[in-house]
Amino acid sequence: MGALTGRRALVCGASRGIGRAIASALGGAGASVCLLARDRDALERVAGELGGRAVPLVADLDDPDRAAAAVEAEIAARGAFHVLVNNTGGPPAGFLLEAPAVEFERGFRRHVLAAQMLTRTVLPGMIEDGYGRIVNVVSTSVRQPIPGLGVSNTIRGAMASWAKTLADEVAPHGITVNNVLPGATRTGRLEALIVAWARRDDVPADEVEERMRAEIPMGRFGEPREVAAAVLFLASPDAGYITGVSLPVDGGRIRCI
Repeated sequence: MGALTGRRALVCGASRGIGRAIASALGGAGASVCLLARDRDALERVAGELGGRAVPLVADLDDPDRAAAAVEAEIAARGAFHVLVNNTGGPPAGFLLEAPAVEFERGFRRHVLAAQMLTRTVLPGMIEDGYGRIVNVVSTSVRQPIPGLGVSNTIRGAMASWAKTLADEVAPHGITVNNVLPGATRTGRLEALIVAWARRDDVPADEVEERMRAEIPMGRFGEPREVAAAVLFLASPDAGYITGVSLPVDGGRIRCI
């Protein structure tokens, strides 16, 4: 039996990258996993890989009301969730002063509002069943802003403050709320950023990649499974006395304790 046998987990952004790795890790620990994302075909492929431990749930976090309604229907059909992983694609790259207001609004809705509404939807079941783990996949920019990601830095900071506030409010119920802060992790998002920054600076993508690796003491990019391992620990019973923290998984990129 795994550490999460008998538990149900809702993993957002589970069709690819870090979310997909998290779903696999939680399923491997015995959890029944609900995979939430927009791409039905991709979700069904991931569900097939995880076998009977996973079911797809098509929803768009750009529309938090509908996403919460879909999760509510899933709870009514199959029972409460005990683990919620808030994870979704970051805002577009760009300098802060060049960003239109709509990008801030879209980012806040997709990240903070969606997380808020999903949490309110799953929380009663967590309280009733006596087990709750909320893990947010955020970014190292919470501690050290990343140049050229102005909107993302802003929204990620709001997300971290939301999580810290929530952690205090739900702690009396024995429910934990924590953030995992991935550094440069080898995903489609990272590849897209490298291409965007190469175009911006008019240099080869290899040069941008080399520059990024040089900022990481370990000298390499992270792998999605390494972020997933941190999420799995925070979702497990062993992490029951850890709440309100932001755990970097960044190869040492953040220069502060």
